[in-house]
Amino acid sequence: MTTHSSADRLRRLRWTLTALFTVMNTVGLVLFAWLLITEDGEQGEERIDADLTQVTSSVSRLVAFDGTVDFGLVNTDVLNDRCPQFAILPGGAPAFQAHLSRVTCVPMSDQLLNGLATEAVRGGKLVQGHQKATDGAVVKVRAEPLRDGEGKAFAAVVAVQSTEAEDTAHTRFTLLVIGGTVLLVAVLGFAGHLLSGRSIRPAAAALQQQEVLLAETAHDLRTPVAALRALAETAMANPAQSAELLPRTVRLAARMGGIIDDLLVRARLAAGVEQLNIQPIWLDQLVVGVVEDTATEGAEVTVTAAPTKVNADPALLQRAIGNLLDNAVRYGRHPGAKAFVHLTVAGGTVTVADHGPGIDTTMADEAFDRFASTGGSSGLGLSIVRWVAQSHGGTLAVYNADEGGAIFELRFPVSTS
Repeated sequence: MTTHSSADRLRRLRWTLTALFTVMNTVGLVLFAWLLITEDGEQGEERIDADLTQVTSSVSRLVAFDGTVDFGLVNTDVLNDRCPQFAILPGGAPAFQAHLSRVTCVPMSDQLLNGLATEAVRGGKLVQGHQKATDGAVVKVRAEPLRDGEGKAFAAVVAVQSTEAEDTAHTRFTLLVIGGTVLLVAVLGFAGHLLSGRSIRPAAAALQQQEVLLAETAHDLRTPVAALRALAETAMANPAQSAELLPRTVRLAARMGGIIDDLLVRARLAAGVEQLNIQPIWLDQLVVGVVEDTATEGAEVTVTAAPTKVNADPALLQRAIGNLLDNAVRYGRHPGAKAFVHLTVAGGTVTVADHGPGIDTTMADEAFDRFASTGGSSGLGLSIVRWVAQSHGGTLAVYNADEGGAIFELRFPVSTS
């Protein structure tokens, strides 16, 4: 049985959304293109009909009839010398000499023209439609009956117009619309792919956060779990050492709990589900409280604080300062030596200084990234400190003291209220 990862399903979902978006737009664009092409074809037909109507109606008014047909006005009219061409034919009525316009725009069969005139005269109604010229070209014809004073048809005016120009223009317009439709479908398909990517981005980000959280949990807990197992096995093999090993086991378990808490806070911050509870707080009092509540493991911790107020989330601020203090106590010492840590609070800034080996300044930024540190820790605690600082509009900086040791400087905007 084939299984697919969540990432694969998200990718398929993106392509599915792209396909749906593209198909919907394609259907709409094809319908719109069909309407445009149809409308353009109808307008072309209407233009030809308008030209033919102008000829037949104008010529009808120019023909004089008083028992005999008089073409005098027709011969002097400009319509006689331009397209569309026309013919005045008896169409089965009392015979007279047919009149043909002087310009031959389309070669037409006399038999066809006479047949159209005869149909118009006998039916006493307008005859129009498409026919073929003698050269095979498609033409539009209009045969309009001429009536005497009694309303009786005595002849017909047959006008002929080639459709070639309109057909060529319509073909060009059709190709332009089809090309534009294909281009729009491609552009909208690409836009749909981008939009579908943006629509599933929160799900992809959540999935990535989940995967990162699992990876970080496994990474950060691997060492303490192995140490905890080693302590348990040692205690089982040497019951006499249980009293000595038990405090170490408790401290290790507490450390694991702190790692898990940091991972959860980091995940919530990165996912944007952690809502900041911003309120005015006295930074100096909060730092003193954190120092009093933190196990220093024999380290000597001192605090110099001046009253300073900032707008921040107290819970996140406590965690950030606690992580800095824990980092200094744990790694801010030389092997076998006692740790000395001093905290200074003033002007919205908390400075944590130790007397350890310091930090490689070229690797300072990496010290704030997950999985990176200079003392064997996961670095997650420092990355959370940086995230807390940035989420409050503050900064976290690190540098080495001249006399040795690392100095972490956590700065927040001072409250003006």
